[in-house]
Amino acid sequence: DSIRYYTREAGVRGLERQIAKVCRKAVKEHAMEKRFSVQVTAEMLEHFLGVRKFRYGLAEQQDQIGQVTGLAWTQVGGELLTIEAAVVSGKGQLIKTGSLGDVMVESITAAQTVVRSRARSLGIPADFHEKHDTHIHMPEGATPKDGPSAGVGMCTALVSALTQIPVRADVAMTGEITLRGQVLAIGGLKEKLLAAHRGGIKTVIIPEENVRDLKEIPDNIKQDLQIKPVKWIDEVLQIALQYAPEPLPDVATDLVAKEEKRESDSKDRISTH
Repeated sequence: DSIRYYTREAGVRGLERQIAKVCRKAVKEHAMEKRFSVQVTAEMLEHFLGVRKFRYGLAEQQDQIGQVTGLAWTQVGGELLTIEAAVVSGKGQLIKTGSLGDVMVESITAAQTVVRSRARSLGIPADFHEKHDTHIHMPEGATPKDGPSAGVGMCTALVSALTQIPVRADVAMTGEITLRGQVLAIGGLKEKLLAAHRGGIKTVIIPEENVRDLKEIPDNIKQDLQIKPVKWIDEVLQIALQYAPEPLPDVATDLVAKEEKRESDSKDRISTH
């Protein structure tokens, strides 16, 4: 608990200071109250160190529409990254908030193009981008965020918001996305999987190219997590969404069917000429 709630660093200097602080307070109580032994438990840490300074990401309790759990790498380890998407009536504007870097903004644009190219198969009207504004937001706006590895998460959040299908709360994902919907490799897989395990995530979606990196992951982490390697965004949606969206009927098929029906009706009709 001292490491998790009172330090956030790459080394152990902060931890050393916190332990020294506990020892000083324990010695002071020992001298003032004439106690010969002081036992420090997790429940007593707030008494010695004060209010918790840091918290770590936890999985959501309920499945949400337009909200995806991503995975991020930081200098002090992995973190759970919440990705939110909302679709409102408008004129086709794409809004991006949350202190995002240039690469992440480009990933949002790529994700929207992937959704537009698969709109009919996902049960989304082809002109949704003309009549609605799309808003992508990453909470904790004071923290700068960048990198391409949230691409699959953004795409999944968009599909969920447009189809109104909830995303499974126990699923986290990471991976860069291309315009064709292919999922590319990412870095920092070990730290990201450790963060998912710590946050109570059950299933983690990773790029297929990162399977080789699983050799570096401790066995107990791999046993507790259900790791799903994927190559295409269609596989991601199949795992992450509560149920698959129903495709829209093909316009060409409908026209052919109507034409055939019209011809059969004309044959059955009695001519008076």
